[in-house]
Amino acid sequence: MGFARTCSVALVGVEGVVVEVQADLEPGVAAFTLVGLPDKSLTESRDRVRAAVVNSGAEWPQKKLTVGLSPASVPKAGSGFDLAVACAVLGAAERIDPRVLADIVMIGELGLDGRVRPVRGILPAVLAAADAGYEQVVVPECAAAEASLVPGVSVLGIRSLRQLIAVLTDEPVPEEPAEEQTRPDPLLAGLRVPGTGAATGMHSTGAAHHDPGHDLADVVGQLSARTAVEVAAAGGHHLFLEGPPGAGKTMLAERLPSILPPLDRQASLEVTAVHSVAGLLPPGKPLIDTAPYCAPHHSATMQALVGGGPGTARPGAVSLSHRGVLFLDETPEFSSRALDALRQPLEAGHVVIARSAGVVRFPARFLMVLAANPCPCGRFSQTNDHCECPPSAIRRYQARLSGPLLDRVDLRVEVDRVTRTELTAGGARGEATARVAERVRTARERAAARFTGTPWHTNSDIPGRELRSRWHAAPGAMDDAERSLERGVLTARGLDRVLRVAWTVADLSGHDRPDATDVALALQLRTGVPRGVPMAVGAAV
Repeated sequence: MGFARTCSVALVGVEGVVVEVQADLEPGVAAFTLVGLPDKSLTESRDRVRAAVVNSGAEWPQKKLTVGLSPASVPKAGSGFDLAVACAVLGAAERIDPRVLADIVMIGELGLDGRVRPVRGILPAVLAAADAGYEQVVVPECAAAEASLVPGVSVLGIRSLRQLIAVLTDEPVPEEPAEEQTRPDPLLAGLRVPGTGAATGMHSTGAAHHDPGHDLADVVGQLSARTAVEVAAAGGHHLFLEGPPGAGKTMLAERLPSILPPLDRQASLEVTAVHSVAGLLPPGKPLIDTAPYCAPHHSATMQALVGGGPGTARPGAVSLSHRGVLFLDETPEFSSRALDALRQPLEAGHVVIARSAGVVRFPARFLMVLAANPCPCGRFSQTNDHCECPPSAIRRYQARLSGPLLDRVDLRVEVDRVTRTELTAGGARGEATARVAERVRTARERAAARFTGTPWHTNSDIPGRELRSRWHAAPGAMDDAERSLERGVLTARGLDRVLRVAWTVADLSGHDRPDATDVALALQLRTGVPRGVPMAVGAAV
């Protein structure tokens, strides 16, 4: 029999399509033809597979060989098909029983010596195989822990092609020497993309995990800003911090991930899948269970923020911060085109990138924190006259943040300059991260219990129509907010966001539903206009 088939997975964004890899041998001049819309890296697999098969002790068939990737209409990219192509060829040559290969999904790149190298996107590929009903998956040994995160799938981790041949033919499995631990594993070299590590702010772990020294107690003063950070974490609300340089805006943003609760199983798989595709999984930790933190530089392009790029679209900062925090420091310095591109993912919770080769969808449900100075020099304030910027320059600087973008931000807080007394006083410090995180966890549990049986988990997730019709504030509590809508201070979207924030304040305060004080604090956090209520929630009242 000169035909055999096995399976692999083609990734489209973070979604996978199971591809049937077919090999056919016919009499004729020895040739190797690969069909099925392969890209350049996949076309080169012909040489890699031939060398790997020969160096693994198997005989390369001297016949006309055709390898097809079906469905042929789906573009295929990357080197993860090497293992499946090699086994399909060996099955067609009857070195391996073709019946054994039919129901196995194989993912991995082959070195010229027959070693099996990992590829990016193992987790979403195995998830796609499981959804398609496959129960057996073969992956590189160093990626077996990541593949094992998918329940109901039997994972076989191998080091080389000769080991896989022995397993499939019931022969003694040869021992493969492990790499020396005194230097980085060369098999993992291709998994990390240069220029996207922790030093660039694109790392995949929360700030608390990245630097245990980050604690909210280190922030001096700033009661209003600390309250806003706590409300943002409890309800998943977007936050805008405006204030002079050195007031603590970046410190607050860096400590926000540490008060977010750990990710649940579903969220962990979503985050891990995105970072696996991007090549940003932390070494030795296949599952990300803490909120990611992403802080791109203000020179980032629109493609760097929302995703895209030449060739295969890659996830951007909004997807790398999925279920975590996206911090845009010096926000007015970002290009207006890049900032306005954030509007759609802020509303939809995902990014759809359309290219001529197809459409890619990346998840992008994140908590956005914007930080900005009040003017180019940073000293403009209502309480002092040290600013040297002309009024026209201040207007131009503040106008770089468009109204539609700011309308999607729930909390806006002015961060005041730290005084000498606050900075040098040796008295009590602010609340520590552990205490605030406990209140945030309790508030989220109250919200989750309220949303049982619905697809929503936090107050920021609820559509405005559902919020107004199913969960009502106390009688008369929304009167001030509705008057602000009539005067044009709030938009219709702004009114819904005030109600969402009021529910979060009520959850932090232990109220069954928002009262007038909760709504007043939500209005104060939304508009920045004092309304005579204390800027504190929960146990801090």
